[in-house]
Amino acid sequence: LKEENASLRSKINKLQIFSETQADKMRKLERKLEENKIKEEKEAQDLEAMVQHVEQNLQLMTKRAVKAENSATKLKQENALLQVQLKNYRTENEALRSGQSASLAAVKQNADVALQNLLTVITNSRSSIKQLVSGAESLQLVADLLKSIDSISEVSQDGQ
Repeated sequence: LKEENASLRSKINKLQIFSETQADKMRKLERKLEENKIKEEKEAQDLEAMVQHVEQNLQLMTKRAVKAENSATKLKQENALLQVQLKNYRTENEALRSGQSASLAAVKQNADVALQNLLTVITNSRSSIKQLVSGAESLQLVADLLKSIDSISEVSQDGQ
């Protein structure tokens, strides 16, 4: 009976040691789990901040694109007006050549001024159109980035 009692006490001691070891492992795992939760919350907050920043940039780029479109439209209208004006000056120039050679220099100067204005408007129009295209490409890049973020979010949620 004493041997059996000693054997049982030995088993109880071993089980207590094992139990304490398991409890220590459990506490360590709980701490690690809590650390991981905190880390995931911080990452989620960082991701949310990044998404908000991207959305702000998208809104800003959209405003710029609208402004560029409006500018391009105005420049096209001005370009058309100057082309009509240039045509009128050329017609006037031709009429003056056939009738009055004295005012030919003034007409030529007017036509040159109109031509210079027209070339300036054309140059500005091209620049604005290039800016508009660049803005559209930037918007496409941001849209692709947002799609990627959505995909990452969906994968993260599925993976949990």
